[in-house]
Amino acid sequence: MVRITEDLVRRRAEHNDCEIFSLEEISLHQQEIEKLEYLDKWCRDLKILYLQNNLIPKIENVGKLKKLEYLNVALNNIERIENLEGCEELQKLDLTANFIGELSSIETLKYNIHLKELFLVGNPCTEFEGYRQFVVATLHQLKCLDSKEIERSERIQALQNYPEVKQKIREQEQAYLLKRAREKEEAQRRMQERHDKKQKQMESKLGFDSPDSLQNKENDGDRRQETVEDNEEDRRFWEEPTPYTPETRLETHRYIEEKRRAKENRRESKKGEKPLRTLVTAEGKVLNVNVPKLHFSLKDDEENNQIILDLAVYRHLDTSLLDVDVQPMYIRVLVKGKPFQLVLPEEVKPDSSSAKRSQTTGHLVVTMPKAKEIILAKQKVSASIKDSDCNTLQKNTRRSVQVEKLEVDPSKYSFPDVTKIVQEKERVGQGPIRLQPKITEATKSHVDFENNEDVPPLI
Repeated sequence: MVRITEDLVRRRAEHNDCEIFSLEEISLHQQEIEKLEYLDKWCRDLKILYLQNNLIPKIENVGKLKKLEYLNVALNNIERIENLEGCEELQKLDLTANFIGELSSIETLKYNIHLKELFLVGNPCTEFEGYRQFVVATLHQLKCLDSKEIERSERIQALQNYPEVKQKIREQEQAYLLKRAREKEEAQRRMQERHDKKQKQMESKLGFDSPDSLQNKENDGDRRQETVEDNEEDRRFWEEPTPYTPETRLETHRYIEEKRRAKENRRESKKGEKPLRTLVTAEGKVLNVNVPKLHFSLKDDEENNQIILDLAVYRHLDTSLLDVDVQPMYIRVLVKGKPFQLVLPEEVKPDSSSAKRSQTTGHLVVTMPKAKEIILAKQKVSASIKDSDCNTLQKNTRRSVQVEKLEVDPSKYSFPDVTKIVQEKERVGQGPIRLQPKITEATKSHVDFENNEDVPPLI
């Protein structure tokens, strides 16, 4: 039986940050709820409550919701209106498509003085003669019944005929209650018969099946037979005429739920019985398998005489979910239980192999040294190149050994004095510069020379 739980209420209260104590509106429709409970303790501030299309048989545990204004319990198994006197602010009540046959139970709604709208469409009581007149005359505060506004004249006429209408309603109620009693007995008998039939089927399977047949019960032929039987049972169940009652509605729901669970169990069993993938044939041949469908690369490192496998596992995959098994001729890696197997081109050393995860890509890198040791010949260098390299090396060695130090001898390396390049001439007189007669070399050389002003110059 599905009940209202705190987890369910919090999940349906996402619009209120999953807080249920201050919740004012909640929708719990189509949750297969079979009992109405706990809401009056967890959600005292509720104003709007949607509970349509469930399996609720009785209105209960809502009397403490003093602020409740709208209650929708359509498409349930309710047979009587009750326990709503405490909902002081109730303005709208939707009871569409229920099983209300006790129409006189609406008298309990007299205490809900703010009730304006009432919906009873689809209930057995709506087929009673004088149904609308009785409701209009009983609930004076009502403004709308079954989406139809109540006129003042209609209410006056209903009040005038109220005693007669009430008597007719009582008689029809008694007839309906007798009918319901017979329907309950019939439903109880039918459920008992179905239970006994199912018990006999289980006993027959356990009594007549040998252990060998029980072990072989899961073959394809038996499964097909079970499928045919299930289909036949479904056909009989859905084609059997049954009255529309709360019991048949609940029985239908439980039958559907039972079939759904059986289907899930078969699906789970099929998953568990899935045959393991062949990794090694009966002849001993190792197969290449890539169940996890991962990209990989296999590199033959001849320089280091090893084989490197780079398996592109998921970057954020936990290393504990990887299982590496290196064999001389193949490698097997289990990624979350899914096998990856690859045949190697050469024999390797399993004991000397190593596996590690790349810190950048998260790939699994497996290094496998080869079993056969290979000696690689050194490359020959030509004589000319070798001689030139030797000469160069010797020169560099000499340069590094003989360190020359430069010393400057002032006597050997003297620099001219720039300030004495031009000799300073002495001035003849003080004051402004005056033009002096040029003394030629002749006058200097000949001391006895006399200058005669009367003789003109030679040039």
